[in-house]
Formats: sequence, C-alpha cells, structure tokens
Amino acid sequence: MKYILEKKITFLYYIAITLLLVLFLVFYLNTEKLKASVDGIAQTQQSEIVFENIIFNSDILLNLLVLVTIVIIALVVIITRNQKIRNKEFKEISASQKALSQYSLSLIEASLDPLVTINNQGKITDMNEATVNITGIDRDKLVGSDFFDYFTEPQKAREVYQNVFSKGFVVDLPLTIRHKDGKLTDVLFNGSVYKDDVGNVLGVVIVARDIAEQKWAVDLRNANKELAFQNEEKENRAAELIIANKELAFQNDEKESRAAELVIANKELAFQNDEKESRAAELVIANKELAFQNDEKESRAAELVIANKELAFQNDEKESRAAELVIANVELAYQNRVKEKRAAELIIANKELAFQNDEKEKRAAELIIANKELAFQNDEKEKRAAELIIANYARSIIEASLDPLITISPEGKITDMNEAFSKITETPRQELIDSDFFDYFTEHEKARDVYQEVFANGFVTDYPLTINGAQRTDVLFNGSVYKDDKGNVLGAVVVARDITEQKIIQKEILEAKIFAEEATLIAEEAKTKAEEATKIAEDSVRSKQQFLSNMSHEIRTPMNAIIGFTKVVLKTDLSAKQKQYLTAIKMSGDALIVLINDILDLAKVDAGKMSFEQTPFKLSLSISAMLHLFETKIKEKNLELVTVYDKNIPEVLIGDSVRLHQIILNLVSNAVKFTSKGKITVSIKLLSETKDEMNIQFSIADTGIGIKEDKMDSIFENFQQATSETSRIYGGTGLGLAIVKQLVDAQNGSVEVKSVLNEGSDFSFVLPFRKTNAEAVLDVEILELQRETKDIKILVVEDMELNQLLMKTLLDDFGFECDITANGKLAIEKLETKTYDIILMDLQMPEMNGFEATEYIRNVMHSDIPIMALTADVTTVDLAKCKAVGMNDYLSKPVDERLLYSKIIGLIKKPVVIIEHEMKGKMTIEKVKYVDLQYLTKLTKANPVLMSEMIDVYLKQTPPLITSMKESVLSEDWTALRAAAHKMMPSFAIMGLSPDHKEIAMKIQGYAADLELSGEINELVLQLESVCNNAYEELHLELKNLKTTN
Repeated sequence: MKYILEKKITFLYYIAITLLLVLFLVFYLNTEKLKASVDGIAQTQQSEIVFENIIFNSDILLNLLVLVTIVIIALVVIITRNQKIRNKEFKEISASQKALSQYSLSLIEASLDPLVTINNQGKITDMNEATVNITGIDRDKLVGSDFFDYFTEPQKAREVYQNVFSKGFVVDLPLTIRHKDGKLTDVLFNGSVYKDDVGNVLGVVIVARDIAEQKWAVDLRNANKELAFQNEEKENRAAELIIANKELAFQNDEKESRAAELVIANKELAFQNDEKESRAAELVIANKELAFQNDEKESRAAELVIANKELAFQNDEKESRAAELVIANVELAYQNRVKEKRAAELIIANKELAFQNDEKEKRAAELIIANKELAFQNDEKEKRAAELIIANYARSIIEASLDPLITISPEGKITDMNEAFSKITETPRQELIDSDFFDYFTEHEKARDVYQEVFANGFVTDYPLTINGAQRTDVLFNGSVYKDDKGNVLGAVVVARDITEQKIIQKEILEAKIFAEEATLIAEEAKTKAEEATKIAEDSVRSKQQFLSNMSHEIRTPMNAIIGFTKVVLKTDLSAKQKQYLTAIKMSGDALIVLINDILDLAKVDAGKMSFEQTPFKLSLSISAMLHLFETKIKEKNLELVTVYDKNIPEVLIGDSVRLHQIILNLVSNAVKFTSKGKITVSIKLLSETKDEMNIQFSIADTGIGIKEDKMDSIFENFQQATSETSRIYGGTGLGLAIVKQLVDAQNGSVEVKSVLNEGSDFSFVLPFRKTNAEAVLDVEILELQRETKDIKILVVEDMELNQLLMKTLLDDFGFECDITANGKLAIEKLETKTYDIILMDLQMPEMNGFEATEYIRNVMHSDIPIMALTADVTTVDLAKCKAVGMNDYLSKPVDERLLYSKIIGLIKKPVVIIEHEMKGKMTIEKVKYVDLQYLTKLTKANPVLMSEMIDVYLKQTPPLITSMKESVLSEDWTALRAAAHKMMPSFAIMGLSPDHKEIAMKIQGYAADLELSGEINELVLQLESVCNNAYEELHLELKNLKTTN
C-alpha cells in the first residue's frame, strides 16, 4: 500500500508541473495579445476598457502561477519527507528481519543433529553444518538440490517428505543417508511444516537423528550379556577343570584348545570394547567441532537473507517504475488531446480557482496526512507479517530439535524452548517463559557460570550438567550467542544432549572391561592349571602307554613260546589225558591273548588313537566271509543261523571293513556264546541315504539267556556282563561290548540293545558308509595258498632263545629251510654271504634293532628281499611304521602258525606249475596253466557262490584296467598307469597267477615312476595283456563250470 500512495503523490507532482507550464504558456500568449491590442486600438475609445480586462486576466494568471508553484513546492517537501520516513522504516524492518534471521540461523546451527529446511518443490533451502558433514557435500551445492538425492532409497524419502506436507509432521521414520564417499548412516527422520501469517505452508524443517549410537548401544548390551554369559561359562569351566584333573588323561587336547579359545575370545571382546569407547569419543569430538562452526554459519545465513531482501526491493522498484512509465505515456497522450480544451476552460475557471485555492490546500494537507497514516499502517502490517513468518520458521526449527533446546536472554531469562525441554523438566511452557535458566539444574551456580561463559566467550561446548526434573537427567551443555546486524548480542541458543544412556553404556563398558580382565585372569589361571593337569595327564598317559607296551611285550613273549610249543606238542602222538591238559593250556593262553587284545583296543579308542580306513569293499561278501567263521561252532550247538540282507544296499561301499568285522565278530560271538538253543538272526537293512552317503543298520538277534532290565544301561560299560555268574559260566572279560560301542561311536554311529531275560537279546548298530562307483579291492592280507614249498629259505632274526627254538620248530614243520641270528648286525653279515627268500625280523634286539637293520638292508645293501616284522609290542608298532622303514608286513606275538604260513607264502608267492601229460605217439607235452584256484577254494571254503562272485569281479575289473594302462602309455599319463597297475596286482594272488606275472605289473608301476626307463613300459604292458587274456579265458571257463555245478 505504501508503494501505491507514493505513486499517487508522484502523479500529483507531475500534474502540478504540467499545470505550471500551461500557466506560463497562457501568460505568455496573453502578454503578446496585450501588446497587439495596445498597438491596434490605441486610438479608439474602447482601448481603456480592453486594456483593463487584459490587465485583470494577467493578474489572475499570475496568481495561479504563484499558487501552482506553492503546491509544487509543498509536494516536493512531502515527497522528500515520505522518502526519508520510508528509508528509516525500511532500515528498521531490515534490522528487525536481520535479527530474526540471525536468531533462526542460530537455532539451525544449534541442532547437534543434521537439520535441513525444504521448500514446497522438495529443494533444500538451508541446512546446518551437521548436514554438510553427514553428506560430505558443500553447502553451496546442497542449497537448491533435491532433498531425496541424499538417501539410499530416494522414493521412500520422497514419500516421507510428502507425508510431512499432508499430515503436518512425521516422527521417527527410518531412512539411510549416503555420504559422497559411500559411507551409510542410519537415521530416524523427524519433520514438521512452517507457515506464513495466514497459514500457508512455506516449507518443511527436518531433523535426522543418527541412530548408529543407539544400534551400537543395543549391540553393546547384547555383547555384554554374551560376555557375562561367557564369563560365567568360563568360571564354570575353570571349576570343572579343577575337578576333572583325573579325566584330563583322555581329554587333554580338547580342553587345552578350549582354554586357548577362551583367552582369545576375552581378548577379542576387550578389544571390541576399547574400539566402541573410541567410537563414542569420536562422536563427542565431532559434536564439539559442529559447535565451533556456528558463527560462520550465522554470518552466511544473515548475508543470504539481506541479499534476498535487497533483490526483492529492487524488483519492486522496477515494477513501480514500469507502471509509472505506462501511466505517464497514457496521461501525456490524453493531455495532448485535451490541451486546447483545457486552455479555454482555464481562462473561464480562473475566477473560480481563486476562490477554491484555500479549500484545495486544506484538502491536500488532509490527504497528505491521511496518506502518511495509511502508509505507516501498511508498513506496520508488512513488518508484522515478515516477523510472523520468521517467528514461525524459528519455532519450527526449535521444535524440530530432538534434544532439549532453549533460548536465553542476556539477563539469563528463558525466552523460548521446545517441547523436549518442557518434558524433561516437567514444567509447562507458560511457566518456563521469563523464568531463570539456572533454576532447572541441580547445581544452580554451575549452570549460572556456564550461561555467563556463553555470553563472555560466544559459545560453550559439551559442558556436563544435570537437569532437575522428576528424574535427574545428565546432559552435555552446548550453547552459542546470536546477534543483530550490528553485532550486538541478543541472546543465546542452548542445546542439552541427554547422555544418561551414554553414561550407563560407559559404565557397562567399564564394568565389562573389568569383568573381561577378571575373566581373562581366571581363564589364564585355568589354562595354567589345565597345562599342569595336561602335563600330569600326559605323564599318566605315557606311563600307561609304557605300562601297556611293557605288559604286552612281557606277556606276549613267554605266551608266544607257551602257545607255540603247545600247538607243536598237540601235533605229536599223545594220550587222551595229555591232549586234554595241553588243550586246556592252549585255551587259557588264547583267552589271555584275547584279554590283552581287548585291553589294548579299548585303550587305543579311549586315547583317540584308533584310525579308521575309508576303502571300497563288498559288504555282502564281507558279511558272508565273517559268518563262515562261526559255522562249525553253530553246528556243534545245533543252532540255526538266519541272514537277512537288504537288496537295496549297493554292492560296493566305502568304509572300514576291518572295524566292521571286529564289531560283528564281537556281537555274533556273544550271540553264539549265550545261546544254547534256537537261532541267531543277522539282519542288514538300509535305513536312509543321501546323494553321497547311506546309513545301514546291522542287527544280531538271538534266543539266548537275555539281559536283566537293571543291567541294560550299563551293559556297554567296561568289564560289565549280564550277571555276576556270566563270567564264571560262560567266560569272557566284559570288554567286548564296550569296544563295540566305542568303535561305533567313533565312526559317528549308534548302538542299542533290546532284551528280555531268558528269551533273548537283539543288539543293533547303525553306521554311515559312503557311496562309490569304484570296484572293490580284493583282500589279500590273509593268504592260505597250498603251494609247493620246496627250497624256501628264511632268515629268522630273534634275540630270545625260546622264541628262536619255536620259530625253528614251526618253520621246520612247514618244510622251510631257516637260519637264525640274534640281532640285526649278525643278520646283515648272513645276508652278505647267503641268499634268502624272506626275513622274519624281531624289532627289539641288542646292538642293532629290527628298524635299523631294515633301513640298512634297504638303503645300503639296496636289497628288496621281503621283510616281515615279529613284535610283542602291538601298542606302538603298526603296519605304517614298519612300512616306513621298508618292511613289507608285520605279525604280532604270540605267533599264529596258520597266519605265519599264509603271510610267508603271500610275500614269497612261489609259482605253481601244473603238468598235464598228453600221449601223442611218444611225445610228452607240458602245458602251463595261468591260474590256480586252490587258494580261492580254501578261502571261500569251496562255496561255489562266493567263488563265482570273486571270479566275476576279476573278469569285470581286469579288461578295463588293461585298456586304461594302454591308453595311459599312449598319452604318457604315468600317474594313471601306476594307479591301474597297483589296482591289478592284488587279484593275481587271489586267482593263483604266477608271481612272475605280478612282477611284470610291479615293474610297470616302478618304471612309470622312473621316466628314464619309460621306453620299456610298452613291452611290459603288452606282456601283461597277453598273460591276463590267457588267465581271462581260463577263469571264464572255470566260472561257467561253477555255475553249471551250482
């Protein structure tokens, strides 16, 4: 309105100027007419009258000219005065608005959280330094950019922004801000609109609270709970370690590992707690840095507001001047049209104007006064509207802060606050206004000092205080002053960040750290005790191992002679009573050896030293061979043996067939022992399977004496039997079932028993086996070849005379020729002067033991003579250890003569030549057979079904192996060639092929490893192919005959 008034006054000013020019023109014209009239009618009578009229008119014009001049001067004075008043008011408005702008900027920067203001188009109009830090983008680039572009989900941010405009506010909506470097910050989004004086929404104020600290606090609590739980566990474990020292003999490795893991876990937790404290400290430092940047932000915001106002004023001026120019042009055109008409009218109206001048001057003065009043009122309205907009904006900013926020006057009175401060103090807004700031803190003087420090220094950061409400709240006090455009301090803006939760967390961290240190100390003490206990246990294990080794050696050595000579004497002519006595001696010796073996097996399983092979084998063939061992005993007791075999079980599986035999041997042996009538049922059933594995259930049920119900839970414990009379009546040690359970458990299986007293028992166990497409490797460990044994020369290396005599007796009975030496050194001297087919080598001997002698024979003499170890120490010696020094096999004492014979024949493999005589005239033709099935016949007890199966396996696996060998030679794949030759060799002995043929395969295997001799491999492969083809034809014929017979 003030601009319209100014335009009217300016318009009147222009009219007055124009009127003055017209009057001057009229006055000039009248003067010229006067001169002409005087010249023309000077001689007439009327000249005096005309002259008087002309003079009269000139006076009127002169008066009008003076009047217009006065009006113009008055208008100039009025306009000049109005301009001064307007300039003064404009300065007042600018100062007021600058103060409000400075106040608003102080509020924006006072927020410790990122704060932005957004216009209706979603563009950012202002922000604080926290927003710059969290986005990593400069203030200039943020202003005018899209608000949504700084979130990982822009569409979700847009929806939230629209919700603010539709609802007026939003609270705690989760979003994620992306820093320009890619760092993500999870925030809770809080926003509200701000309006003008008539309620129109001008924009939105948004605060984003970083919730990383909250998440961290939750994680920390969970970690502390976990730490407390772990520490509890550690204390319990430490106590258990102290109690369980006796058990540590068999659990050393696992417990030591656990103790180490506890120490590592505690150190890791302590490290994590330190890291979390460091992060909390970094957050505090970041808040301090934000507070220091307030002054610069206030200055920039004030400059921006002033620039905006000046631009708006210039635009208004331009619009005013354009409008005035249009009006002036229209008015000028109109004046030109009516100029002549007005000139005439002015002459007539001169008289009337003289009388109206006073009234017009009066009205003009009233109009000037009225216009001035109207302009003042309009200026006041605009000033109040601007102040209201800024006040609404400031209030929105105040309420947008999630932390308690207050503004304070220089006198320490509260001038404004947000709802958060009202809630934390539990005081209504009306009571807070104009009250003393420091009255709401527990330490008034300390709060007064802080407030004074803000006004003295311009700011204060992270000053700890406690707000005194219904519940005391610990806060960090952050404040800064805000000023007017002249730099005068108008007040202070204060934000109080609630650190109650932070202090609780810090306390929990400190407690957790102390607790962790204590737990670490306990764990280290436990580890020390565990190490001490481990050392004791290891000493105990070593002592036990040494005891078992010595016991085994000391018992087996004399037992070797007792059992061996008993068997020798039993072969001589004896009376019935002598035979009865010797048989009792042999049975007692055998029982004692079984007991020793059981104890050693149990100790090996308990110590975790029992190893399990994973090799392909035929399960059905394995079960049949095992059950054949009990046929004689079952017939003697007139029992029935029933076998139930699931046909869904594959022919070949991967597992430990030896341990499976041991388990079934124990269970079937018990069934036969405790069953006097009825039957024994052996069931093998497929329980479940996956792509690579299957679980098979084995069940051995009998109709024997059964087990009492109260003994069911302890039947698998060491030295436990069904009743106290069981051992006296049936014999046994009570270790068999304990070994069964431990062997099954060690293979991740399960075993259970169901039994009814006097009706029978059903022992079942489940074991996992892997599937395979490989062929089963035929077992040649125990050979019982009935070959011609002439000219076999054996060197026996044994230091004990009794065992020397026993070995000589046994070997003489076999028809072998033998020499005997007392130690390894003498054995080497014998080998240098004489040739032997095999060496039987004791391990523990004076001067040079069996291992040293074998190493010398292999590495110095470069001899490949078969060497078989004879040992009474089965606890520390195994096949792998013997083979490591170059031995071919080993046999434990007491020596089983049948096994000794089989192993000797197996290692030597003398050829069998069958001579067929065909009389053709007078000529005798010797035909060499390639196979001899005597061993296979005895191995299968002449069972045609088993013989057919084993021959069929050979016929299926041999041709592909020959083909593979030939292809490997062509492609020079020596690894595949060695594997094929190695896989072929075991079947030679089973099918009775000559050892010379196996020698060919062994040479192929050796040459494939030594590429210098690779040129001879092809010839050897062709020789082996010829031999196998001939053997194939003979076996094919034998298979046909067996099927015909069957």
